[in-house]
Amino acid sequence: MEETHTMAETAGPAVPPTPPVPLAALLAREDLGLRQLAGPAAPGTVIHWAHTSEMADPYPYLLGGELLLTAGVHIPEAAGSGTYFADYVSRIVAAGGAALGFGLAPVHDTVPRALVAACDTYGLPLLEVPPRTTFSGVARAVWQLMAQARLAELRRVTEAQQSLAAAASRPAPVPAVLRRLARHVGGRAVLYGPDGTRTAAAGREIPHDAERALTRLAEVVRPPRGAAPDPAAVPGPTPPPGRPGPAADSGPASPPADAHLPGTGRGTSSSPPAPAPAAVQTTPPTPASATDTLGDTHLAAYALGSGDGFVLGVVAGRREAGDHTIASVAAVLLSLLTGREQSEAGAARSSALVRLLLGAAPEEVAPLLGTGRWLVVHARPEGQPADAMAASALGAALGSPLVDLGRDVVRVLVPAGRNPEPQPGWTLGVSAGAGPEQWPDGDTQAARALARARATRAPLVRHGTRTGLAELVPTADARAHAAALLAPLAGQPSLTETLRAWLSLHGSWDRTAVALGVHRNTVRQRIARCAALLGTDLDDPDVRMELWFALRRS
Repeated sequence: MEETHTMAETAGPAVPPTPPVPLAALLAREDLGLRQLAGPAAPGTVIHWAHTSEMADPYPYLLGGELLLTAGVHIPEAAGSGTYFADYVSRIVAAGGAALGFGLAPVHDTVPRALVAACDTYGLPLLEVPPRTTFSGVARAVWQLMAQARLAELRRVTEAQQSLAAAASRPAPVPAVLRRLARHVGGRAVLYGPDGTRTAAAGREIPHDAERALTRLAEVVRPPRGAAPDPAAVPGPTPPPGRPGPAADSGPASPPADAHLPGTGRGTSSSPPAPAPAAVQTTPPTPASATDTLGDTHLAAYALGSGDGFVLGVVAGRREAGDHTIASVAAVLLSLLTGREQSEAGAARSSALVRLLLGAAPEEVAPLLGTGRWLVVHARPEGQPADAMAASALGAALGSPLVDLGRDVVRVLVPAGRNPEPQPGWTLGVSAGAGPEQWPDGDTQAARALARARATRAPLVRHGTRTGLAELVPTADARAHAAALLAPLAGQPSLTETLRAWLSLHGSWDRTAVALGVHRNTVRQRIARCAALLGTDLDDPDVRMELWFALRRS
């Protein structure tokens, strides 16, 4: 028991990572009939759980934040004339108990006056529990209110996550994310650069002293340039102000020496990375995030994981459940947006685009996008047309940011080292690997593969790369023969493509119509026109084979 006392006095009471229940909400439950007899009626009093104990000294069994329920079985007969109740209440307060509920049955008909006086003296809310209300009923009500609060918190966090993700996809993503974050926490969001200066901000203006305090807090969490903070150091939900968090989550007993903000009277609540061995550790570890208060203003700073020294600062007039999670999501998004790799890749793509617009050849700008060969992917969504968000998501799934959103098709340029897989809700056509000088051919191959995929209702079709009889003929001779054979169709691409699709689909009128997006009678008319111009019988398999080889080389 003595060891338990020491631990509680050193680490402070711990509270669970669940939403607290306002004491006022529990008193408002008419089915419970609870009545407050003593202690402050502060609206900010909250309960983290309910616990029943008949121990004369409940201190060793409390974790903090409880509504302690008792029927007074432990009270001796002469308790009212001594210091029993004062000692009892003081121990509950020392353990971090939030309130005391006293049951009127079956031991006591009324709440002892000395207990009421002691609760008033120590500022502990005292509730009278009527005989009709069981302690299990009170505990169930606490958990019901907690579940409702948890559900509301999850909904708020989910809506904020979706809102922040949408903001990150806007043309100016960093200011958009900061604006959304400031709105969700009801305060101000500031992005500090590696040199400590403010690079962007959004939300309501704050006093100069709060601005200075936030800047100092950002310096506490900023990692050395090029050293990303340890992901394992990101803290969990921060406990309510004025109530210490669990000992397992609170990091060292004291924050780093520079973590205290002068003039606030309070230090930071941070979670630093695991310390290095004593033989090599020379400086205190840098926390990934830290919080502080300045009067009624709540401050928080988050080191972004990009490794460039960016820090997100958040100021709010109140701290609500879920604020830490929402700010952490914003920090992750801003880390991606400010990362060096992201910036360099975006600059390279912009440079490649400018050079192409100014007349450079594809093979000249290709090294800016990456080395090696590429695959061209044509994709068509199932159902409604694709929008920019859907196209970007497809590119991310295929592993490439090089996405072109067309009217009917999305085109993605993917490094050949990746192997595109079928994507839910999409029909894909994939070209063979191609160098920059072959990108136009790859684009044509992907378009034909997509047409075949749609006609055969396959989720993905790849352009064939097998070596066949056609490869035995020299390329120049094959192309000359193809041009001569298909000369009657020259200048009529609709006939050429219809013949190509019809042959590839084994003469199926319906599937060819689906692949080309035309009526089956149109396909019949075009094929009849091809037969007439070519002067040949398209029902002859030898003719079909020769035409197919020619089309492959055209």
